[in-house]
Amino acid sequence: MDNKLVICIFLFSAMLLGGFGCEKKETPVIARSEKIPQSAVKISPQADLSPPILHSKEFDMPVPVSGPINTAGAEDSPFITPDGNTLYFFFTPDPNIPAEKQLNDGVTGIYVSENVNGKWSEPKRVILERPGESALDGCEFVKGDVMWFCSAREGYTGINLFTAKKINNGWGGVKYAGDVLMKDYQVGEMHITADGNEMYFHSPQAGGKGQLDIWVMKKVNDEWQAPENVTAVNTAENDGWPFISEDGNELWFLRTYRGSPAIFRSKKADGVWQKPELIVSQFAGEPTLDRAGNMYFVHHYYKNGKMLEADIYMARKK
Repeated sequence: MDNKLVICIFLFSAMLLGGFGCEKKETPVIARSEKIPQSAVKISPQADLSPPILHSKEFDMPVPVSGPINTAGAEDSPFITPDGNTLYFFFTPDPNIPAEKQLNDGVTGIYVSENVNGKWSEPKRVILERPGESALDGCEFVKGDVMWFCSAREGYTGINLFTAKKINNGWGGVKYAGDVLMKDYQVGEMHITADGNEMYFHSPQAGGKGQLDIWVMKKVNDEWQAPENVTAVNTAENDGWPFISEDGNELWFLRTYRGSPAIFRSKKADGVWQKPELIVSQFAGEPTLDRAGNMYFVHHYYKNGKMLEADIYMARKK
């Protein structure tokens, strides 16, 4: 089974060229449900053939996030803000359709939901492309009023990182992250520490242990320095999709375990990352935590080697 297919809907579905030559049009406001195939069936935990397996006594058993977050489509790449009140995620109505069809389906992209009085609001799409522009956006990371996100869009080859600024109730001022990050360091999904001084990311760049490795860049005089390999957590296989706890003492990431993506955690002791421990296995990925320690992640549903859908799960910290 292809790891890229297993690990991240956005990355395997959006290996786009610099533009499809598609007809340019305004971005319509369409409900997610309108684009989910009629044949799609919402899978319950009881019907899941390969449910997530919890390996830690620190958390309650993982369950799908309540409310209107999850559908019979594919919810992926979650990011929870530290206060636990805002949840971003990537959505596509059918993970098995070609990327060029996702491009102009009017619903594939980044969504956001707010927790109000303990209940999640109906998710709204985060529009990052300009009117008439073609783009597929995902793998979002938000710090204050800045969003980092990966995107396959017109004028750029493949998938690249961009930033956007919060403007009133929306986002704008999209900027390319630059050739140093994209071409020299080949930065993939990333996370910036709470103090803003370190960026952890995965990359296939030379000098690692093999395939994807986790790297860290430190900021000096407002400039990112050359990446350093986080050797304590990397293996010859894929290690990536990092998340750093708000206190900077926990590094959460993905690694393949027994044939499917699993969530691992390394703790820092005396400034050094320790041997990672397995937290959740079996089609579990892209962990993100609020400051209370509650863990959110994506769980992919598979049957006979085919992805059926994906949901955002949560494991509450005891």
